[in-house]
Amino acid sequence: MKFTAIGENHLYSKVYAKGKKAAGRLCVVYVLPDLRAKKLAAANPQKCKINRIGLTVSKKLGGAVERNRCKRIIREGWRAVERERGVRCGFLVVIAARAAAFDAKSTEIKKDLEHSLEKIGMLL
Repeated sequence: MKFTAIGENHLYSKVYAKGKKAAGRLCVVYVLPDLRAKKLAAANPQKCKINRIGLTVSKKLGGAVERNRCKRIIREGWRAVERERGVRCGFLVVIAARAAAFDAKSTEIKKDLEHSLEKIGMLL
């Protein structure tokens, strides 16, 4: 399932500054309630709240190919967590990759995301 991305830079800054944070070995998860969740739910065909997801991978960690591969793996890990465990909706979620995420498999990232989301209280 395709998810909605965070498009504006100011939302990333707001999530970093005011959101809850949980750090894992492979990535750091920031979560903040989305103030536009009701409006987005009205526009959504299923009429339910959705999470807006943002992925960040630093240029220090590699070139464009490596960064995009890392983002693909994190996206797949997120989808697996959503499918298997379920995630609370109506939030802005920013996932920042750490250096260890470059060599990780999607199953390892899934476990790391589950652990981080459990700490924050986002899992159903």
